[in-house]
Amino acid sequence: MSEFLPVEALAALSPQARAMATQAQSLVNAAPSAATASLASSASADGSFGQLVADGLTKVNGQLVSSQVDLQKLALGDAQNLHQVMIGLEESRLSFQLMMQVRSRLLEAYQDIMKMPI
Repeated sequence: MSEFLPVEALAALSPQARAMATQAQSLVNAAPSAATASLASSASADGSFGQLVADGLTKVNGQLVSSQVDLQKLALGDAQNLHQVMIGLEESRLSFQLMMQVRSRLLEAYQDIMKMPI
């Protein structure tokens, strides 16, 4: 089990945590523009399966980073709405689980194809 940090340790980590939260927030703000650009490129006739997978991974990563930022804000006491933080965490957890299930199915399909006699 994890142990809780004393209040003094949290106060000492506060400036560092705030710096990490602002850095992660800047990454989250940059991620939607990259995702929009990748969606625009996949909308063209050149869209491939690899691009579709890369777009999905980018979206899941953006959700995970966003939920991490929300958790850091909650730990610092800057969170405005606890319900929205919890909903965001659950959405990112579900999207990660879905990504892992898709990965498992793709790996199983690849292994089945590799076992086929030629």
